[in-house]
Amino acid sequence: MLQVGQKAPSFSITNQNGSLVSLEDFVSQWLVIYFYPKDDTPGCTTEAKDFTEYSQDFRDLGANILGISPDSEKSHCKFIDKHDLKIQLLSDSQHQVCELYDVWGLKKFMGKEYMGVIRSTFLVNPQQEIIYIWSNVKTKGHALAVLNKLKECK
Repeated sequence: MLQVGQKAPSFSITNQNGSLVSLEDFVSQWLVIYFYPKDDTPGCTTEAKDFTEYSQDFRDLGANILGISPDSEKSHCKFIDKHDLKIQLLSDSQHQVCELYDVWGLKKFMGKEYMGVIRSTFLVNPQQEIIYIWSNVKTKGHALAVLNKLKECK
């Protein structure tokens, strides 16, 4: 399990445009990394739209937002276009980054068990240390809570 104060695990995966994005791209910057299960589902859409709504506030505080799910680059592009999202979405199709961040686990839905993304968010400081972790996130009001925590930590 990752803990507050640990270095954020390093990763390199592609964004919606097929460009490689690495944790090291954000040295000396604040970073919000949020993991979500699936593009264009109700909860994930709410979360992405809320992060988009506050994206300028995050930028004004020197923070970048990365959404990570197992969806493909093509799926991310459709999701971004459909909802006019203003955040980067990264494709973790082999769920390697999800596993590094301990957010890939057993889930239940309608009596069935399956492996999937446990909705979680990590606030990472400019030294690439984890400052705060939200696990089993409820989407309503979450982006604002992350923004408020960022303001508190700065």
